[in-house]
This record gives sequence, structure tokens and C-alpha cells, in this order.
Amino acid sequence: MNAPISGFCDERFGAVREAFALNFAKRWEVGAAVHVVLRGEVVVDLVGGWTDEGRTDAWTSETIVDVYSAGKGLLALLALQLVDEGRLGLDQPIAEVWPEFGVGGKETATVEHALTHRAGVPAIREVLTDDDLFDWDRMTGALAATETWWVPGERLAYHTNTFGHLVGELVRRASGQPVGDRLRAVGAELGADVWFGVPAAEQHRCADIIWDPAWTIPVVTSFDGIEGDRLMNALAHLNPPGYSSVGLVNTPAWRALPLGSTSGHASASGVARVYAALLEPDRLLSPDLLAHATAPRATGLCPILGDQVTYGLGFQPTTARRPLGPNPRSFGHYGTGGALGFADPDAGIAFGYVMNHVIPRWQSARNRALVEAVYASVAATR
Repeated sequence: MNAPISGFCDERFGAVREAFALNFAKRWEVGAAVHVVLRGEVVVDLVGGWTDEGRTDAWTSETIVDVYSAGKGLLALLALQLVDEGRLGLDQPIAEVWPEFGVGGKETATVEHALTHRAGVPAIREVLTDDDLFDWDRMTGALAATETWWVPGERLAYHTNTFGHLVGELVRRASGQPVGDRLRAVGAELGADVWFGVPAAEQHRCADIIWDPAWTIPVVTSFDGIEGDRLMNALAHLNPPGYSSVGLVNTPAWRALPLGSTSGHASASGVARVYAALLEPDRLLSPDLLAHATAPRATGLCPILGDQVTYGLGFQPTTARRPLGPNPRSFGHYGTGGALGFADPDAGIAFGYVMNHVIPRWQSARNRALVEAVYASVAATR
């Protein structure tokens, strides 16, 4: 069955449409969308395939989907806006904003440590349930009570799920508003379809996530006998059991969960519009803070990802291992299975790609093909 593809594609970017179509024909795409803005002009806005595994409901411009860690860039934006406003300081101890957090060796952890995955709490030590997961105060309370896994600032480990509660609670404490409300205000200003917590009235627009069989999800019935980094890794992903969305992802409760690290939902156009606005001086962030936040701030071997990684303040700067185009100032964030949002200040490009067939890792032949086609199209028009 040929995948339906619709939308707009500037003739100069025909290579992007071809790559998008090949993702369905050759790379096992089920449903997806891609949106590209070049110096303020929308040049690609394509949707294709289906929102469900049975391939009965076509993906439309109104479809949104879980973007997993691509939401971390949006969450970082909310925290950085508070830095710009003077309500948070990068060197400020987290405990000044969130007093309960200042125990268990975390007294020196700063806002910058939180944004660069160096705060020392990539996993919660208290064993929790999925009922706990849907109680924000219960989760943030357990995170605040967790004894640090290392001295804050001395090590880097990807806070794959706890980033959502850590940075989300910082935003809530500093602003007085939940992250879902603050992201909704940003989205309304930009006309961007981005959500931390999809309201019940909007959930009919959510595509189902389809896990590829090649991605084996571990089953852990007990953490007894696991020690050190292995324990930290297991708890990071599976405490609570559904923290990484396992068994919960397509449920109404998961879609309503305002967890910016993992359960954020968006359209490709919504993601790209946020990154396009970041390229406009003082639209969402001050230029100096944006430059500071998107440059490398922490680099190291990550025991969670098992790889050398580099982080800015919540954003992933482009690197040789995780390139975001050819230019050195590009920044953004990948999500599980390949979702991607990024901006390239040098080329004036903002890019959003979302999909529902989740295959292993962040990078894939699908998102690479699309990014390469964008830059090939730009080069051909010079």
C-alpha cells in the first residue's frame, strides 16, 4: 500500500519530498511529518502515512505525536526564558528555588547542572509505581529526596526521564505555573502545535506510537542485586515502570502527562516554528543567552547512553557524532526513534520532523536523509 503524502513543498526543495517518500517506500516509515523554514519562509510542510498500526487513518496537518526527548529542547526554552527574566540564575543553587531538593548531597547542584545533565539525579532511588508517575508532587518529592549519584557538577549522565521533573519543577517553582501552561502560552503566541500534557479535547489528534520489534524493552521485576551504574541505568529508565512510556504510551493518561522529557506531543510544524522563533533576536530568548545555551557546556562519557556526549543548556549542540547539518552553531534535540527539532543560525534553517514508528536510537536513516536533502537543496539554490 502506497503511503498518502500531502502538503506543500517548494520546488527548490524537491529533494526533501523525494527523501520523505523514500522513507515510506524503503525505510519502514508508518506515519510522519516534516516542516522546514528557511529565513522565515516555509519551504517544506509535508505529512504522510498513517496514525495507526492498521494503516486506516491518514496523518494530517492536525496530527500530533509523542516526540519523546525532542521535548527537552522545548522544556529548556521555558527554563531559559526565566533566566532571561531574572527569575532563575544559571549559577543559582536549585535548593534556593526548591528547598526540599537541598538534601542528600544535592545542596550544591545548580540550575546549570540541571540543564547540562550534571545534577546527579538521573534516577530516583525510591522504588515507585505507575500510579506515582501520574502524581506530579509525588514524583518531584521522590526526586528531591533522592541521594545524589555523584557530587553535582563532577560527572555527566543523561537525565533521560528525570529531566522532565527536575527542570519542570524548577520552572514551576520560579514562575508559579506548571510547564504545560507555560508551553501552551508559547505555542499560542507562535501558532505552534506543541504540548506538555494534551487536553482530553485534543487527544483525538494524537497518532499512536508503534514500537519496532527490533527494539527490545527490558522487563525488570526487581532491582535487587543490581549495583552502581547498572542500577542507576535501570532505575533511570524503569522506575516507575512506565517512566520511559513502556505500556503507557498510547493511553489518555500518558498523553495528558506534562512530562517534558518524555511525553511531550507536537506536530512537525509546531517544533519547527519554535526553532524558527529562536532564530529571531529577542523573540523567545535574548541573543547572548541563546548563544551561551547552545554552545557546548558539558562533554563526557555518559553511562546512561554508553557514548561520548555533549550538551548545552538543555539543547544538543551539533557534533560529529550527532550532526545537525554542516554548520557549527546548529542546535536542537533528538527524540527516541528519530523525532528531531533543530535550528541553524548560519543557514537560517529551522527544522521539525516527527514520526510514530519508533526504531532504535535517536538518529536514523530517515532523519538523516531528510536533513541531508534540506542542505542539498539549499546548496543547489545558491
